[in-house]
Amino acid sequence: MAILRSSDEKDGNSEPLIPGLPDEIAELCLLHVPYPYQALIRSVSSSWNKTITDPCFLLSRKSQPFLFVFAFDKSTARIQWQALDPRSRRWFVLPRIPCLETVSPESFACASIPRQGKLFVMGGMRANTESSVRTTVIYHTSTNQWSQASPMLTARSFFAAANVGDKIFAVGGSGPGVSGPSDSISAVERYDPKTGAWASVAKMRAGLARYDAAVVGRKICVTEGWTWPFVFSPRGGVYDAETDTWQEMSAGMREGWTGLSAVVDDRLFVISEHGDCPMKVYHSDSDTWEYVGGQRFPCDAVQRPFAVGAMEGRIYVVSHGMNVAIGRIYEVEKGKPWVEWEVVEAPRAFHGLSPSTCQVVYA
Repeated sequence: MAILRSSDEKDGNSEPLIPGLPDEIAELCLLHVPYPYQALIRSVSSSWNKTITDPCFLLSRKSQPFLFVFAFDKSTARIQWQALDPRSRRWFVLPRIPCLETVSPESFACASIPRQGKLFVMGGMRANTESSVRTTVIYHTSTNQWSQASPMLTARSFFAAANVGDKIFAVGGSGPGVSGPSDSISAVERYDPKTGAWASVAKMRAGLARYDAAVVGRKICVTEGWTWPFVFSPRGGVYDAETDTWQEMSAGMREGWTGLSAVVDDRLFVISEHGDCPMKVYHSDSDTWEYVGGQRFPCDAVQRPFAVGAMEGRIYVVSHGMNVAIGRIYEVEKGKPWVEWEVVEAPRAFHGLSPSTCQVVYA
């Protein structure tokens, strides 16, 4: 293993990481401290703090995917972020998020840069004034802390957010002066974490209030989805980040998008929000949807409302009460995905919570 601490930190005057152990061995011990405890042990000593926050140390850590879920309790208005370790089945409650207490929990949007361990929370609608906000807040798994970032150019709520090429996009939604979905925002913005700035990109052809969105390749697919009373066919748009252009969503994709989406290996899946919640996969070559074979979705243990995420060949469906269904996707024959489900039951303290959004992020 390469020496992580610089030579000037290893002279005779430096404080040893662990008395009695060579620093190289001590660094190996610190590398094996799991999330979120590495952020806590920074306070043990100045030498531990220097080592744990060193970029070389962060690159050497073997991060693992965690499921980060924002949830709220309608009866008490309690809101919180929590993270599930899929391996140990343990939950961790995150620090209190700033600037969110007055925002309606279903009105803001989230995106992430998974490999960088960053979670972005943007916009929303103030519950007391019903006015949209421009706020951007970032959670860092390396420090287990939130930080304020540059606000969006446009105040918006009920919008889509996505990560393409490690840049965050805010799409559509409602904002100042918008009276309903038919008058939704068409403006689209891109946030560059390296510069910390938002910039305008190509507008949508028609504004959409977010129902669901997914990133397939380098394209963002945004749909209104079917809503009661099913009088109007849903609208949808597809943004190409390479060419900075929008086009109408194909009829087959738009009409068959009847639930919440997840993308696995650039394939678009939907957990249907009707009946026994069958899962479908989209075939772009034929512009059709096909039901996924394998095990039946565990409706008895995982009940609406849902929040859905995906990573490393698995789909995570979080339900009311915070039970999580983990679906492993595999193929019995080429082009024919199958799924196997397992359920992770939540602690009793979470049973009154409903998920608003979830992201799979490495920590």
